[in-house]
Amino acid sequence: MPYPDITSLLPALAASYLLGSIPCGLLLTRAAGLGDIRSIGSGNIGATNVLRTGNKPIALLTLLGDFGKGLAAVLIARAVWPDEPMLPALAALAAVLGHLFPVWLRFKGGKGVATALGVLAGLAWQVGLFAALAWLAVALVFRYSSLASLVAVALAPAAMWHFATGFDAGVVLVIAALVWLRHHENIRRLIGGTEQKIGKRNGGEGPPESPAVS
Repeated sequence: MPYPDITSLLPALAASYLLGSIPCGLLLTRAAGLGDIRSIGSGNIGATNVLRTGNKPIALLTLLGDFGKGLAAVLIARAVWPDEPMLPALAALAAVLGHLFPVWLRFKGGKGVATALGVLAGLAWQVGLFAALAWLAVALVFRYSSLASLVAVALAPAAMWHFATGFDAGVVLVIAALVWLRHHENIRRLIGGTEQKIGKRNGGEGPPESPAVS
């Protein structure tokens, strides 16, 4: 497979980054009159922190929006540039980087799990489904959203290797590493036994869990 000329694909990658950088949680909470989500809970713009406002529909819309922009970035790249087989994976990486480091918010974004699931579904729907089921299984057994997210993205590169190309799997490995890095505080609390479980209200033992699906 010939390697693409990255410079010729810069417009596509820039568009994917800008799509990924749309702060769905911030825009939706403001539109709903809930204020600035960055001043609530952990200050994160993801769905878990939006849920702390008590508005479940807006939290669900945030989750769908973050997932959808990742999915859209991959599908648009594949449709508009069908002769560039590596572009969808590169667009996936650009979209996740946009969510993690949005230019609109001084490069302070979410933790990337929902957007990562979206790009996985775009690259290979089987991998997206596998990662979602892995997240659900770990969350149901251990009750830690962050742990479920870390396991799901960690398993994704191997699944992508099976269902797609080695290049796609390599890019997904980079995405997984980025998500893990963004969860460094959650990892520290998981190791220390102070991470908050799903469904536990703020004010219980340990600090509030930072948003993992964001």
